[in-house]
Amino acid sequence: MDPANNLSISGEVCNMMNKKYNEFLPSMQSAEDLVSQVDCLSNNIDLLKSTIENEVQRDLNVAIAEFAELKQQLQRDTLVLSVLKQLQEFDTAIKEYNTALLEKKYVAAARHLEKARRSLKMLESRRGFELKVLKALGTELTMQTQNMLYHLGEEWQQLAVWKLPQSKGVTELHLCTKLPEKDKTASSAVASVLQAFAVLGELNAKLKLFGRLLLKHILKPLITYPSLHPVVDEQPDAIVLRFESVEPCPEHPSPMEVFSKIRLVLSALHQHLLDVPFNDCVEEERDSKVELTEALGDLIWEEMSDCLIQNCLVYSIPTNSSKLEQYVEVIKSTEDFEKALKSMRFLRGDATDLLKYARNVNSHFASKKCQDVIVAARNLMTSEIHNTVKITPDSSVTLPKLPDPGAGDRLKMQKASQTLPKELMNLESETKLSQHTFSLPACRISVSVEKLLELAYQTLLEAAASTDQCCIQLFYSVRNIFHLFYDVVPTYHKENLQKLPQLAAIQHNNCMYIAHHLLTLGHQFRYRLTSVLCDGAATFVDLVPGFRRLGIECFLAQMRAQKGELLERLSNARNFSNMDDEENYSAANKAVRQVLHQLKRLGKVWQDVLPVNVYCKAMGTLLNTTLTEIISRITALEDISAEDADRLHSLCRTMAEEGPQVFVPLLEEGKNKHYQEEVPVYVPKWMTFKELMMILQANLQEIVDRWADGKGPLATEFSPSEVKSLVRALFQNTERRAAALAKIK
Repeated sequence: MDPANNLSISGEVCNMMNKKYNEFLPSMQSAEDLVSQVDCLSNNIDLLKSTIENEVQRDLNVAIAEFAELKQQLQRDTLVLSVLKQLQEFDTAIKEYNTALLEKKYVAAARHLEKARRSLKMLESRRGFELKVLKALGTELTMQTQNMLYHLGEEWQQLAVWKLPQSKGVTELHLCTKLPEKDKTASSAVASVLQAFAVLGELNAKLKLFGRLLLKHILKPLITYPSLHPVVDEQPDAIVLRFESVEPCPEHPSPMEVFSKIRLVLSALHQHLLDVPFNDCVEEERDSKVELTEALGDLIWEEMSDCLIQNCLVYSIPTNSSKLEQYVEVIKSTEDFEKALKSMRFLRGDATDLLKYARNVNSHFASKKCQDVIVAARNLMTSEIHNTVKITPDSSVTLPKLPDPGAGDRLKMQKASQTLPKELMNLESETKLSQHTFSLPACRISVSVEKLLELAYQTLLEAAASTDQCCIQLFYSVRNIFHLFYDVVPTYHKENLQKLPQLAAIQHNNCMYIAHHLLTLGHQFRYRLTSVLCDGAATFVDLVPGFRRLGIECFLAQMRAQKGELLERLSNARNFSNMDDEENYSAANKAVRQVLHQLKRLGKVWQDVLPVNVYCKAMGTLLNTTLTEIISRITALEDISAEDADRLHSLCRTMAEEGPQVFVPLLEEGKNKHYQEEVPVYVPKWMTFKELMMILQANLQEIVDRWADGKGPLATEFSPSEVKSLVRALFQNTERRAAALAKIK
């Protein structure tokens, strides 16, 4: 490389470096100055920090401590000042109370007491600041309050004076109307005393006691005893409320009369005792206002309205649906009564239980009617059964005449005539049924049962003329009558039905009589009752089987008892054996006589009671039981002597002659003959008994002839073995007997 060129390049580089150095030198000098300033500032900060930590922080801590102490001292001083202020207010209130009480300014005195009570409560509510004096202040306040209540009580006793009789006498209430002399802030002493009670919070308790006395000695007696009438005597300085007794008087007064009495009493109280200007009771509650009449009304209304319902309105409910329209007057008087009480501020609100009860007359009528029906029915069921009346197909039972069927019946008949062809409309048979075909046979039933059916008919007539709800209640009350009969009569008369055959027969007839009417009772009223019942619910047919079964079971139980007595008497006949012995014959004869006597006695008590067919079946069954027992005893004998046979025949003849005499179901002697002639119809063993009598007196040939190779009358009643046994017992073992026995087969 050329050296000249190298030198040229080196010179340019040096020039550039010098230029850069000249430019960098001021910047470096500025940086050095800045570093110097930073070091100086850092030294100043360190010095200031050292000064704050060593001097300012110490002074600040001292200032904070002093501030906290001053603040706490301020709070203590403020609390003490407040307490002293409350104590001053308490003391001032007590002093002003005493001054007002001496002047008989009861309202002002009561308010000062309340102010003192509030001051004491504020003192007691401060936590951490308890004073021993507070207990003493509380005791003082209690004593002054009781003193105030004592004075108010004394004043109240002079304003409302009760004169209650110790035993017999007249209750009087004296209401003072004289204005106070010193308490000019109240319009009357009553207002002053009662408002003071209200301020002290004792008004409700005082009115509660007054209301209890008012209810017990004035209002309830006026409601309960119709002979009492209130009298208000106005005197110069008092009003006297007392009673007068008026005779005679109805058992239950009308609601209008009772409402008038109550209004007179409450009006006098409102005018002379409770209608007073009544200002605010508590200073903090400027909007609260006590109405004395409302306060008293709230305390007595519920109990008074219950008494009015239970002892007055309940007896005014009609017992007949035709009188329901007249009850509008009672509803109107109840509305007027409540309006009068509302105008006097005794009552507030729209609807009350008293008015609701009066307006709900239909429901109450139904309930009362149902209750009366059940009570009347039960009285009939528990009355004597033996008082009877004769029922015959021709007799006219005293039952209410039903009205003509409604339009529904006629409409159905018209529809039926339109749908059936003319040739089918006249299907009436030429052979007419007797008018008594479906009638109950002649018999005797209890008078009480006849009246029970009349009650059922009358109740259903009431149902037909009543509202739908009432109709349903009355209908099911009639059903309840029969359910009650089913349960009550067999239980109540159980002992007599078991012991007395006549009553069992009457009970049988009663049940059949009721069942007979139940068959058609629902149908007769089906289209006269409410539509809910017309759709098939109005029926009594389902009760028929139960009543028939009840009557049958009662009579069958009596039949079983009579059968047992008959068999017991025959058990004393010594099996009808050895009749040649006088003792045995006497015992058998006595047993037969006792059986006949029992049958005749039953015939007399059942005669003209049971229907003829039932009577004949019953007596035939009992006589058949007797004959069956006698036949079985005689056919069981292994040896019968001639004398035994004669005496047995004599006993059987007695039964055969006197037995048919029990078939006299009718009182008319001439009409009983054919029943006595038809004994075999009711006594299955009658012909068997007659054949037995023949055997006891017949010879072998007569027995063989009546057997007639198994085709004779004897073969109809006895089996070959029974006849052979009798032949062997009656006849000795001879060839003739053997031949006769050979023919009986």
